[in-house]
Amino acid sequence: MDDRKLYGLIAEFEKPDELLAAVQKTREFGYRRIDAYAPYPLQGLSEALGLAPSPVPFFVLAGAVAGAVGGYAMQYFATVIDYPLNIGGRPLHSWPTYIPITFEVMILLGAFAAVISVFVLNGLPQPYHPVFNVPEFKRATIDRFYLSIEKRDPNFDLQSTRAFLQRLGATQVSEVEL
Repeated sequence: MDDRKLYGLIAEFEKPDELLAAVQKTREFGYRRIDAYAPYPLQGLSEALGLAPSPVPFFVLAGAVAGAVGGYAMQYFATVIDYPLNIGGRPLHSWPTYIPITFEVMILLGAFAAVISVFVLNGLPQPYHPVFNVPEFKRATIDRFYLSIEKRDPNFDLQSTRAFLQRLGATQVSEVEL
């Protein structure tokens, strides 16, 4: 295969424990451009891959704070500045009445921030990825577990990386074309 068309190698495992052990050994061996695929979330896989904590909670907090401030400011502007009505001598700025709408707008913008940040940070929608070119990869959503090593990894060598993945107990090692 022409190396310019090679994305990397992908190894298939039958059990989740095998995948977790393979990911840990791969990181210990020095590979860093790796990814793992499983049909369901595996506890400890993110740590084994060396992924940083997700920044999504910070975006949710920012959206919630912006929603609370915006909701409160919107009501304050409407009742105190734009259209003040003095009914029965009540104060124009009656903050207890602002709480329900402030809370609702806070939840709304926090939820929007969560959905949008998940899509943006994960690069979604992603209609194409090179691993989709491997015919066996369709089992990743059913009952198989996969570990891929990209060609861009500094330690990548086609023959030695293939031998390394086979020594990890992979049932099959395939080349991934671009």
